[in-house]
Amino acid sequence: MDRRDATLKTPIALTIAGSDSGAGAGIQADLKTFAALGVYGACVVTALTAQNTKGVRAVHLAPPEVVAAQIDAVLSDFNVAAVKIGMLGSAAIAQTVEDALQPPSPRSRGEGRAPPSPRKRGEGERAYIVYDPVMAASSGAALSDAGFIEAVGRALLPRVDCLTPNLAEAAALLGQEIARTEADMVRQGRALIALGPRAVLMKGGHLPGDEAVDLLVTSEGVRRLAAPRRASTNLHGTGCTLSSAIAAHVVLGKPLWEAVAAAKAFVGEAIEAGRSLSLGVGPGPLIQTKLR
Repeated sequence: MDRRDATLKTPIALTIAGSDSGAGAGIQADLKTFAALGVYGACVVTALTAQNTKGVRAVHLAPPEVVAAQIDAVLSDFNVAAVKIGMLGSAAIAQTVEDALQPPSPRSRGEGRAPPSPRKRGEGERAYIVYDPVMAASSGAALSDAGFIEAVGRALLPRVDCLTPNLAEAAALLGQEIARTEADMVRQGRALIALGPRAVLMKGGHLPGDEAVDLLVTSEGVRRLAAPRRASTNLHGTGCTLSSAIAAHVVLGKPLWEAVAAAKAFVGEAIEAGRSLSLGVGPGPLIQTKLR
């Protein structure tokens, strides 16, 4: 087998996100998730953050031209099948990422359709895009600038195959109040679909109740995923892990619904694995381990 044959047979995903110096979220969580699920991970760094379990101390955004160069370097050489987008940080970087990614394929991409085969740019179909619209750290620190939401809505959302907002992020993208019920989540998920993404996974982990309920909203309908709420103080990187696990399972050939269900199960295992972890003095990370 020559080098090109080996590359074509290797499932590859790309994360475009910020770096977490505490390694609990961001590209570090994404790469650990990809590796745990048997997918090779490439990365594009959009920002450097100085953070630990106590919070974010500083953020330094990468120059947009450097972000563009990183994306071009990866996509011109690797057969990337899925792209997970996380923290972008600025309207300029959001526009840069949109410019660097291929336009969407003209044919429909319904939730039951298997993902495309890995291809380089120019060889056919583009990679499947999962976007976790990170705007603030779990500690509350802002991770995006003025004009960011407008740039995302205008340029990036029409490129997205699966958007994975939490309730605060969905509300911010829509300029609405945070959803309080599952009915609100459905309504906001449908409003987000109208902005361009092919599917929206509304993450309801912040709703009260014994279950953590997520809703996958598409033009075909709504599917509910519920799991027992897991009590743990170590939840840093949960959203990053979920979105990168979805991308990984898409790369491995699952249709979206199966990829989302498998990713949610993976996050549950990661929460359990990190429940008793003691790192630093604040909320710790998940432990991304392969499902048994």
